[in-house]
Amino acid sequence: MSIRAVKRHDVSRPTMEGAGVRLRRGFGFGETQEFDPFLLFDDFRGDHPRDYAAGFPWHPHRGIETITYVLAGEVEHGDSLGNRGVMGAGDVQWMTAGRGILHQEMPRGDSQGRMHGFQLWANLPSRLKMTAPRYQDIRSADIPTVTDDDGTAVRIVSGEFWGRSGPVEGVAADPRYLDVSVPPGKRKRLKVEVDRHAFAYVFAGAGQFLGASQPFGVLTEKEGPDGEEILVRETVGNRSLVVFDRGDEVIVEAGPEGVRFLLVSGRPLEEPVAWHGPIVMNTEDEIRQALADLRSGSFIR
Repeated sequence: MSIRAVKRHDVSRPTMEGAGVRLRRGFGFGETQEFDPFLLFDDFRGDHPRDYAAGFPWHPHRGIETITYVLAGEVEHGDSLGNRGVMGAGDVQWMTAGRGILHQEMPRGDSQGRMHGFQLWANLPSRLKMTAPRYQDIRSADIPTVTDDDGTAVRIVSGEFWGRSGPVEGVAADPRYLDVSVPPGKRKRLKVEVDRHAFAYVFAGAGQFLGASQPFGVLTEKEGPDGEEILVRETVGNRSLVVFDRGDEVIVEAGPEGVRFLLVSGRPLEEPVAWHGPIVMNTEDEIRQALADLRSGSFIR
C-alpha cells in the first residue's frame, strides 16, 4: 500500500457569487490540472439569511455536472425544462447540464436561520458535452452510511466504498464522493485508487493527515528566530482543503473533537478546458458558440 502524501493545504477563500451569496471557495476558475475531473468547489454556509438569501437566480450551464449537498436549511431549485423541487438537510442533487440548461437555486435557512451546503462542479468529457440534461435528486434517507468498529462513519454519495455503493450513478467522471466522520483520537485508513485525483475538505473538528514520508500533519516552512527555515506540523481544521499526491490510501488521525470531512476522488479526463463562468467546453470556439446560442435563444434544445 502507498500512502498519499499531502501536496498542500489551503483555507477556503471568502468570495461572493449569485445575487450576493457569501461563501468560501476551495478551488475553481482556472485551477484544473491537479483537480481534474473536478472544476470548482464551494462551501456555502451562514447563520444569518442576509448572507445567503439573495441566492443564485437564473443562470446557464453547459458542459458540466453540478453536485449540491445540503447539510442544514433548504435549497429551492428550478430550471428551464420545468423541473422544480426543494432539497433539505442531507439531500443531494446531481445535475448533468450537458448541452444546456437554465437553472436557479435559492437557499433558505432552518428554524434558527442556519444554512450550510456544498457545491462541486465535475467536468464532462468532450463526447458528452452536448448530451441531454438530466437530474438525479437523492433524498437523505437513500444515502447509505457505513460505520466501522471504531465508530468511523462514512456517507456514500457516489461510488463504491466498504462494500456499499452510493445512489448517484451513471456519472461520466466516475467519482467517489464520501462524507467521513472520524471519532476523537482515532486513526483511519481510507482507500483511494492510485489512478484518481483526490482532495479532502474539512468542515468540522480537526485532524492530521499522514504523508508518505512525514508524521501526521502538514509540513509548512516558517522562519525561525535566527532567520533559518524550520518545518512546522499543522493540524488541519475547519474550512481547510487538503490536496493529495498519488497513492492508494489516505490516512487521517482525528483531533480531540473528532474530524468530519468530504473525501472526493475521480479519474482525470486529461482534456483541454475552456471557461466562461458556468459554461465549460474544450475550445474557445465552443465557448463562442455557446454564447451565440444564448443570444439567439437556441441554448435550450
